[in-house]
Amino acid sequence: MEIDIPKTMKAIRFHTYGDPEVLQFEDIPLPSAQAGEVLVRVHAAGVNPGDWQMRSGLAHRKFQIDVPLPYIPGYDVSGIVEAVGPGVTTFQRGDAVYGMTTHGAAYAEYTTADPSHLAFKPVSIDHIQAAGVPMSTFTAWHTLFVRTRVVAGQTVLVNGAAGGVGHFAVQLAKAQGARVIGVASGRNEAFLRELGVDLFIDYTTTPVEQVAHDVDLVIDTVGGENGNRLLSVLKRGGTLIPTTWGHYSTKHAASASLTVEDVVLLLPTTAQLAEISKLIDTGRVRVEVSMVQPLAEAYKAHELSESGHARGKIVLRVVEERSPHYVVRTSL
Repeated sequence: MEIDIPKTMKAIRFHTYGDPEVLQFEDIPLPSAQAGEVLVRVHAAGVNPGDWQMRSGLAHRKFQIDVPLPYIPGYDVSGIVEAVGPGVTTFQRGDAVYGMTTHGAAYAEYTTADPSHLAFKPVSIDHIQAAGVPMSTFTAWHTLFVRTRVVAGQTVLVNGAAGGVGHFAVQLAKAQGARVIGVASGRNEAFLRELGVDLFIDYTTTPVEQVAHDVDLVIDTVGGENGNRLLSVLKRGGTLIPTTWGHYSTKHAASASLTVEDVVLLLPTTAQLAEISKLIDTGRVRVEVSMVQPLAEAYKAHELSESGHARGKIVLRVVEERSPHYVVRTSL
């Protein structure tokens, strides 16, 4: 049966680095699924700090990360497979999927993706919530269970615990039986206690190093120039893993036999996303979405993300959900 796919689509692009206002809502040609790709009708796109760091030029200036201009930002997507390219057997038209693209381009009505970085959408959540999952949840999951192996009884401190990566890290660490210390502003205390933090620290009133001690693992989702205060809360032999760029004294770390790992940005595999889906569908992990904006108003989402004060995830709505018109499959 011939598939009726439009030739153009709406997308958010920036033609030059700058403030959120450089994000333009434009008509552009629709991409097509090449060999080994799927074409996804995007229902929602997740917003991550890396999106505004690219848009603002910070990634270019500080980390020499360049993108081809004009550029469509965004990596996290949830939507429906519209077409499959030659050689793709894992998904078929109509499948509800979520995951990450390898080339950005999530802020659009359609995008192409490598199926090895997609999985079937969790059945217990909608596309808005699912779009908030891939990068942040995978970062937390990979930090806790691959880069380290947190076990029951250990103490994990999450700096920026109410944010995207942070609120997932809190839940995953608690599910593993760890004692969790959450660091965030006071307005997020009730939220984080509901997620299960054992000790809450309001960084606006209390220096973290005055309260937290003998921590096995610090997950720093905030970064910045003041990372050394987090080293002092670790027990000898402890580990600090940043999920963004920050400054940490190698001399201090060496003197206390501490391990400070580098920031590593990875794409989740289908199998890893499937494991995360199970955690969501069994109720062990919930997705907190604090802002939903229509695609055309992506600049508002970037403003909040860049402020550093978002709770949970920010998501762009691309399709207004009315009734399901996709195939629900949960295994390959």
